[in-house]
Order: sequence, then structure tokens, then C-alpha cells
Amino acid sequence: MALQPPALPSPMRISLVIPFLNEEQHLPTLLDSIAAQSRPPDELLLVDDGSTDRSPLIAAEFAATHPYAKLARRPKRDIGRDRLAGGSAVRAFTWGVDQLDEGWDAAGKLDADLRLNPLTLATLEWALEGNPELGITGAYLSTEADGAPVRHRCRPEHVDGATKLYRRACFEAIAPLPMLLNWDTIDEVRARLRGWSTGSVPIPGGDPLHLRPMGSYDGVLRGYRRRGVSAWCLGEPWLHVLLMGVQLLGDPPRGLTGVSYVLGWLGAAIRREPRAEREVLDEVRRDTSIRIRRRARLEMAAVARVR
Repeated sequence: MALQPPALPSPMRISLVIPFLNEEQHLPTLLDSIAAQSRPPDELLLVDDGSTDRSPLIAAEFAATHPYAKLARRPKRDIGRDRLAGGSAVRAFTWGVDQLDEGWDAAGKLDADLRLNPLTLATLEWALEGNPELGITGAYLSTEADGAPVRHRCRPEHVDGATKLYRRACFEAIAPLPMLLNWDTIDEVRARLRGWSTGSVPIPGGDPLHLRPMGSYDGVLRGYRRRGVSAWCLGEPWLHVLLMGVQLLGDPPRGLTGVSYVLGWLGAAIRREPRAEREVLDEVRRDTSIRIRRRARLEMAAVARVR
């Protein structure tokens, strides 16, 4: 059954942080969709992470006409070849959370290349209010392909980093967020280890749209290599990485995406890049082992039925 937003507004105070870097193409679309929310945010902080295009001007113009919005600028930094390297997205988000007004009940991160369904915030608020144990939630996301929305692969307990809404008590329990590429999964594992539940919810009327394929800002193959690095940071075992690499071979450009993913993991392993803390690594490996065994049993049962 599809979730329905509450009929009446609630006293929950929701603050949103939108980090952006050179997003003049997509930022106006996102801001228009925020202005169209049936339940607007109580506070919206637009965080310029060093843009050199018109993005800050677009954000400033929006803030000037919407009382709940304001623009903040992070100190200049060396962006480098890969703007997401070193966890720059989560750094900008956590910096923004520190700038929020006191008293927020839920803080959210939105990517700047989204178009939200008008019921997005109302539905996420309702999800938090309806389940006191829900610590992190967000929307299922889709990307348009051949003119039709295609939902991202997303396990029910996972929330894409593009739309993350944290209950304050949960956020404080897992802080500080890890300054790693796979921060948006590590945070969920931490939350579940501390007794919180996490998960995505469907939005009535359709998923919010990611206006570009996830991780493709600096090139599709670099995005898949980045996902491989993320798998290393999270502690994914080599067998699962190989299985994922095979699964990803069908993504365009076919035959290269899965290879890029595996090479990303392998390169991070050779460089011994930083990883999540031990309790997270152990939990990820335990959960992955369970899923691999479950999948193997299903495959064996399917083979047996064919015979």
C-alpha cells in the first residue's frame, strides 16, 4: 500500500542542507521543486562548495524570495580531478549542519541534481512520525531512461545519499559522519548497530528524479571506479565484489562498468585507503556472507527444479 502524507502539519522542525558545486544546470529545477512542496522545509541551507559558475547567484536569488532559505559559502578548497574524492560531499553536508539554527528535529541532505515530487518532504516526515525507531529515511530515486523513470537499485534498508533525512537523536548517536566515499552506507550500519532502523519509502505520485545518472558527474566509468573504492571503504569482501562486478557488466557502457568497479576496489586495497571502523566492517561482512549464502541456496534450488 502506498504511503500517504498526513492531512495536518506537525510540529516537527525539518532543516535541509543542499551542498552544491557548479550545478547551474540542475539547481534551478531542484529549487523549483522545493518551492512546490506541500510541506516546505522549516529551514533550507544552500552550501556553495566552491562553485565557479552561476550556482551561487541562483541560490542567492532563491534565498532572497523564500524566507526559510539562506546561502552559505564554504572556504575555498582544491577541488582536484575528482570532486567527490575524500568524502567532500559529506564534509560539505556536516559543515552545513553545524551552521543550522538550533532546535531542528530532523536534518536532511539533498543532492543539487534532483527534481522532487511535491509530496516528498511530507511523506518523509510522516515516515519519521509513524515509526519512532526510524533513525534515517529517504525517498526511493529514479533516473529517466528512454523517456521513462527507472528506479535505482536500492535495498529496503538503504537510503541513497542524495536524499537523507536524519532524526536528531540518531544523528547525534552516529556522529561524526565518516569522511569516506561510502559514508551514506556506513552511517546506516552505525545506526542499526545502535538500535535504530533505516530505510527508504516510496513517494505517492512517483519517485524523485535524479537528473543525471548517479556518480556520473566526472564520467560514468570514474563513477563505477568510485563505487569500487566505496566498497573497499565499507569492507565488502573480495567474493562479493567480484559477484557485483559481474552483475554490473550489463550496465552501459556494457562490459566496462563491472571491470571499472572491481578495479576501483582493487586499487583502493593496494593503496590501503581508509576504511570504516572495525564494528562496521565486521557487521558488513557478516551481513554480506548471509546474503551470498542465501543467494547460493536460491540458485541451487532453481537448478534443481530445472533438472
